[in-house]
Amino acid sequence: MSSLRVCTPDVHLSWSPFTHRPLRPACQATQTSVRVWNAEDEAPCSDYGPMHIGILGFGTFGRFLAERLVKAGHHVTATSRTDYAAQAQELGVTFFNDVNDFCEDHPEIVILATSILSFESVLEALPVQRLKRSTLFVDVLSVKEFPRQVMRRMLPAEVDILCTHPMFGPDSGKGSWAGLNFMYEIVRVGDDDPRRKQRIDNFIRFFAHEGCSMVEMSCREHDTQAASTQFLTHTIEQTPIDTRGFQALVNLMHNTTNDSFDLYYGLFLYNPNAIQELERLEHAFDSVKRALFKRLHDRLRQELFYSSSSEDEDATLSSDLAARVTQAVELVRGAATSTKPL
Repeated sequence: MSSLRVCTPDVHLSWSPFTHRPLRPACQATQTSVRVWNAEDEAPCSDYGPMHIGILGFGTFGRFLAERLVKAGHHVTATSRTDYAAQAQELGVTFFNDVNDFCEDHPEIVILATSILSFESVLEALPVQRLKRSTLFVDVLSVKEFPRQVMRRMLPAEVDILCTHPMFGPDSGKGSWAGLNFMYEIVRVGDDDPRRKQRIDNFIRFFAHEGCSMVEMSCREHDTQAASTQFLTHTIEQTPIDTRGFQALVNLMHNTTNDSFDLYYGLFLYNPNAIQELERLEHAFDSVKRALFKRLHDRLRQELFYSSSSEDEDATLSSDLAARVTQAVELVRGAATSTKPL
């Protein structure tokens, strides 16, 4: 396990989950550090009681989280623009059709399980004044700098903020969560009550005890790394190739093809590194096409000028070669017009 730990400008003194040992003061914002750990890496504290967790946005992912939280013995409430009362009842979740009633129930933790595109508008419409001033807000979006900035700007200074990215979903996490990555950054926590620190520890510990590989890193570092993995995964479409070496990519595609295009667009719009990764991917495809067409051109020249054949074979070869040359020229023209410099 790495001993490095993410430090953020909002947290003046860090502590370690489970042991609560003090760590060094917050690092400079320009320093990048990552800490990876799991439940076996730290000495556990005493068992914590059930948490009162409210989920704002009870779509597919919200219900996915709620089911596991309820099974772990936590009290879960939810609200959403769509009436999911029946689904909530099946899961053992208390559903509020009115967001005001949801807030007045005073959940100690509010999980913002909205889409990337609606995140800001949903947060803006939330009657935060009806919640306790010490409420912990947790986002679970696939991009991180965007919700971090929005929550710091729009939420009252008294509330706590935790940015997370469970890097799995209903498809990849439908069974065990063992070994699945859970990224998080503690953005802001009040120091007036030690129970607020304990609450964040308890929430993080839930995912660790479910078997997740806990990755503590800054939101900025997350978006930089995710642009070259998650965004490109959603970009590549499945092909009819069915070799064993390609099977891993095909299996990965099965976990993303059920995601909506809005999610893909959100990854593109709110991760500033996405455009650069698209340009790199486009350049890589163009480089491969140019290399293939150059080799094809050399092969055609070899057949045209240096192959030995009879007159009948020459006629057949000429006709076939002409068609192949025409096709190759059209492909090269298409590659040339689509090629963009870095």
